[in-house]
This record gives sequence, C-alpha cells and structure tokens, in this order.
Amino acid sequence: MPTCLIADDEPLLRDSLEELLAELWPELAVVARARNGRTAIQQFEALAPDVCFLDVRMPGLSGIEAAKSMSGRAQLVFITAYDHYAVEAFTQGAIDYLVKPVQPDRLADTIRRLKSRLTTSPPTFQHSLLQSLTGQPTQSPPPSRLGWLRASSGNTIRLISMSSVDYLLAAEKYTNVGWRDDEGRSQVSVIRIPIKELIDRLDPEQFVQAHRAVIVALRAIRVIIKGDNETAQIHLVGRTEVLPVSRRYAHHFRQM
Repeated sequence: MPTCLIADDEPLLRDSLEELLAELWPELAVVARARNGRTAIQQFEALAPDVCFLDVRMPGLSGIEAAKSMSGRAQLVFITAYDHYAVEAFTQGAIDYLVKPVQPDRLADTIRRLKSRLTTSPPTFQHSLLQSLTGQPTQSPPPSRLGWLRASSGNTIRLISMSSVDYLLAAEKYTNVGWRDDEGRSQVSVIRIPIKELIDRLDPEQFVQAHRAVIVALRAIRVIIKGDNETAQIHLVGRTEVLPVSRRYAHHFRQM
C-alpha cells in the first residue's frame, strides 16, 4: 500500500486534499500531516512516505526547501495558489503541480501519473524547477528523460504521456504530437517546444529521428517503404499519416 505525506499550513485545505485523496485513491494511506517544512522533513525521515504533497509557501522552511531533503526518495507534488509556477513543472514532466483550490479532475490526473511513476520509474526532483522557484542557482544535472508533454489549447492544458506518443512533427516554432488517448483513438496536439529541443530528452530505445522534422516511436511503425536516393516513408499502425525518412537518418532504419 503506497503512503503519503501532506504538508500545508492551511488546515482546511490540507483536510480537503486528504478527503479528495481518500475518495479518488482509497489505497493511498496518509501517514503524515505537517503545517510547515521543518515538520514535514521530520515526518518524512521517520515514516519514509512514497508520495509527498508539499505547499510551496509555508512558514519556516518552504515546500521547495523541504523538497531538497526529499529529492530522489519520494514522488513530489507541489501545491500552490500561484499558477504561474506550474509552467516549468509541466515542461519538465517529472513532477506535478496542483493549483489551489485543488479540483477533483485535476487531482485524478495527478494520481494516474503517480501510480505509473511508483511502478515504472525512480523518483526525481527537477533542479531547473527548483532554480526557477527559488532564484538560487543549482548544479545542472544531465537532461532527464521526458515522461510527459504539455499541450495547451485555449484555457485547456493537456498532459500527454510519452508512452502514448506515436510521432513528433516539426511545425515552425512548434511541434505537432501524434498520440493516442485512453481508448486508443488517434489524436494530434501542438506543443510550444521546437523538435530540436526534444530529441536529447527522449529514450533512444523508444524513439528515433527519421528526418530533421520528424521523430517516430519505434512501436508505432507498421512498415517502412524504401524510395529513391536512400529515402523512405514510414507508415504507422492505425494511423493515416505517412512520415518521411531522409537520407541523413536512413541508417537508423536499415536493420529493420
């Protein structure tokens, strides 16, 4: 059974989050509650919870400062009333952000990601996020693998798991993401990150570059049809899109 710590200096909000967690994730045991960062650290060291919900602004030690002591040992989710902090968190993909007051549907998304993280990946804390919130420089770690992509459309923010992504296609300063929803239906969303900034953060065993404007998930390839001059076309499983393979990247596919 996974365990959890909730740290928030507002008792009503802390209790409200605990009630929502009990409803949406009944298997999760809330084993610790704290009103400040110092108490949160003490309880964390004593109980070693799997997940920590940390308010960004608390008296004494803040949630960010408390997270330094928990980094790499738990899955961390920040809670804040200031939604401008969320942008970097979503971009990094390795940590989630809940904006007060916490909404049930948003928390449900967080719970799905946490359940996946607890079984498939080690906990991490994004140093770039830490720097953006504290204004203090930190040692830059190696680029972390992307777990999620953040796509915005109007007032809607969608988090897309990399495990559901079929391809990435450059579109000027943006990138089109071909992905599948929970029912397996083909979808396309737009993210505000150039494709050249994504390639180094993708798992090379799962994704390969086919063209300067195309990255494809290996599992999504149905067939590769060779053309003239060492070029080719990629046809995808269950999709109508056809992706080009340029001569520069053709060597990635010669053994397939």
